[in-house]
Amino acid sequence: MRRSEVLAEESIVCLQKALNHLREIWELIGIPEDQRLQRTEVVKKHIKDLLDMMIAEEESLKERLIKSIAICQKELNTLCSELHVEPFQEEGETTILQLEKDLRTQVELMRKQKKERKQDLKLLQEQDQELCEILCTPHYDIDSTSVPSLEELSQFRQHVATLRETKASRREEFVNIKRQIILCMEELEHTPDTSFERDVVCEDEDAFCLSLENIATLQKLLRQLEMRKSQNEAVCEGLRAQIRELWDRLQIPAEEREAVATVMTGSKAKVRKALQLEVDRLEELKMQNMKKVIEAIRVELAQYWDQCFYSQEQRQAFAPYYSEDYTENLLQLHDAEILRLRNYYEVHKELFEGVQKWEESWKLFLEFERKASDPSRFTNRGGNLLKEEKQRAKLQKTLPKLEEELKARIEMWEQEHSKAFVVNGQKFMEYVTEQWEMHRLEKERAKQERLNTTTVSNATANSSIRPVFSGTVCRSPVSRLPPSGSKPVTTSTCSGKKTPRGIKHGANKENLELNGSIFSGGYPASAPPRRNFSINSVASTYSEFARELSKASKSDATSRILNSTNIQS
Repeated sequence: MRRSEVLAEESIVCLQKALNHLREIWELIGIPEDQRLQRTEVVKKHIKDLLDMMIAEEESLKERLIKSIAICQKELNTLCSELHVEPFQEEGETTILQLEKDLRTQVELMRKQKKERKQDLKLLQEQDQELCEILCTPHYDIDSTSVPSLEELSQFRQHVATLRETKASRREEFVNIKRQIILCMEELEHTPDTSFERDVVCEDEDAFCLSLENIATLQKLLRQLEMRKSQNEAVCEGLRAQIRELWDRLQIPAEEREAVATVMTGSKAKVRKALQLEVDRLEELKMQNMKKVIEAIRVELAQYWDQCFYSQEQRQAFAPYYSEDYTENLLQLHDAEILRLRNYYEVHKELFEGVQKWEESWKLFLEFERKASDPSRFTNRGGNLLKEEKQRAKLQKTLPKLEEELKARIEMWEQEHSKAFVVNGQKFMEYVTEQWEMHRLEKERAKQERLNTTTVSNATANSSIRPVFSGTVCRSPVSRLPPSGSKPVTTSTCSGKKTPRGIKHGANKENLELNGSIFSGGYPASAPPRRNFSINSVASTYSEFARELSKASKSDATSRILNSTNIQS
């Protein structure tokens, strides 16, 4: 049954009740029967008209609702299609009036979503256009006539965010490069002379197109300017080096050097010009002081010869060094030689420094060996003896290690250059081997002489009768050469008196030091000179000395004398 029919029946029932109630009232107030019938007919007619009108309005409303529902459903389907959402579905049973209301509400919601998406799309397109113009990139490809989906809008937003990051990154790079370009131009005193350079330096930063091509061109411009700046700096530094060298050679006084101190830094055009003028002035002065300049170069040459461990033959090979004809040609020969030596030293610097380090360590090692044979070291009260022994032990470990490192580096160098690494006219490792062999032979010779001296001293001691505890220790009469090379001096035997300190010191001093080398004029090819022996005649180290002393204390009381040694408290 239609809703209008139900409404009509309900209305009739209500009106019938109302009519019956009127009849009861008419009867109570005494209205005649004929009038009551007449009035009943009139009321029925009004009720019928009212019902007809109500039914007509209901039918009209229904038609409007049906029409509205159709329109809303059509529009709603279109909106769902445009917005890429599922079509609207009414849930459960509902009246036509509620259905129309729900459809209208959904349509309004869809219209709002469509409007918002179109607005978002328009805003993103405007931002994309602005960023693409600055970055010189193509616009984002999207259909502006249709309604974008949520996924399309999300991708578009991500694209715009990426463009913003790219813009920020390129702008930062542009500002940084621009600052460096301006600094280089100021240093070079260069005025922008191309449209691109003017756009970079003079125009507003926000108006500069941050395209990849422009950034690459910027980087290229900066490299060119930096190259020019580096070339200027190299030229200026070369001029300064010439000036300093000429100052030293010509022995220019400090006050005259300070006069040009302002141009000893920087590389601008005016600085370069001032430096060139100073070089020209000094060159002219050099020509006027040829002898003085050449002699200064010879001093430097001798220093490099020492640093490079040149042999005497190598030094004599440079004949101009010994010439006294001070001409421009002689100066040029000296300049070329000093340049060659500088380069030679720089190429082999690490090896030369390693050789020098070994040389110093070897001298120190020999010095410790010499001190080990000095009897006065046992009178030490300040802990120096223990300290020296520790240093000596450490050096005995580090010296061979240094030799191994040098050997490896020299072998590598010789393989790379296909020639021997020669120092002072001799292969360095051969020299090292010779030094160790000479040191070994010297120790063996000293040991043999010590044994001979001990034998002679014991024989001398046994031939004399001395008190067991006389408080006097005598030296054996062994002749030795003094440091000055004078006649041998024969030491006296025990006389019952203490030896004066001066005599004692001279008697115990070692005349031969083992710190000579092939670089500093060490041992000749012949055998080393004869040397005197003090306490080291019976002990080369403190521990060995203690053992010898213990042995002596166990011997006969009449033989308790340490030969070749003079000990005083």
